[in-house]
Amino acid sequence: MFTGIIQSTGKISGRTDRQLMVSAPGLRTWEPWVIGESVAINGCCLTVVEELRQVLTFDISDETWRRTNLGELEVGQKVNLERAMRPSARLGGHIVQGHVDAVGTVAAIDETEGGTVFRFRVGDGLGRYFIDKGSVAVDGISLTVVEPEGDEFSVWIIPHTKAATNLGDRAVGQSVNIEFDVIAKYVEKLLGAYR
Repeated sequence: MFTGIIQSTGKISGRTDRQLMVSAPGLRTWEPWVIGESVAINGCCLTVVEELRQVLTFDISDETWRRTNLGELEVGQKVNLERAMRPSARLGGHIVQGHVDAVGTVAAIDETEGGTVFRFRVGDGLGRYFIDKGSVAVDGISLTVVEPEGDEFSVWIIPHTKAATNLGDRAVGQSVNIEFDVIAKYVEKLLGAYR
């Protein structure tokens, strides 16, 4: 379980067909790594299988490669990092499971006086999960949905969030991991049983 509050960014330091290596020096400062712990990389919950000099190694299944944007990442590319939430911790964002629901794309980026407006597009019919002022996780970042229409929605990003996450490196057309609000998914499932 995560909060969507990015604790640090790291960089892809290597990859194979079955593993992803991430340099994560910013996260080590407050607690040693434990083999088997969960870490969200761009919002995808992965298990640490090795740690050597602040480089984390994760095993990646075919399902994870297929359902996320992790397969597109190149060595040196910036990623968002969040360690699993403690039950006693402050929930600063919203409940994020680290289970990517869809890979979306950056549809537009507009600079404004107070920050940046990002517009994202998801697959056909998935816009039903977005409500104005509802929650969404984009590459693991807890954000507020603005102006959802069809299969697109916007988010307003303050300068701090842009600087502290990988959003500052994003360009139109690039893919992002999207996790819908878990409450919306449960409501849909439960109401479907009564149809």
